[in-house]
Amino acid sequence: MLFLVAALLLLGVVMGSVAHAPLTVSLVAASVIGVWLVVFALRERGARRRHSSAN
Repeated sequence: MLFLVAALLLLGVVMGSVAHAPLTVSLVAASVIGVWLVVFALRERGARRRHSSAN
């Protein structure tokens, strides 16, 4: 529960920052986050496949 509260607080801070940042900065930050999420998803998918094939 504490993690959820911290995540929502961080989201509020980030959204407040984006509202005052130039559009290009916001788009670059969104792109970096998107790439990081795709890499994370691919790594998790690969780890899950490796783990399930060993059983």
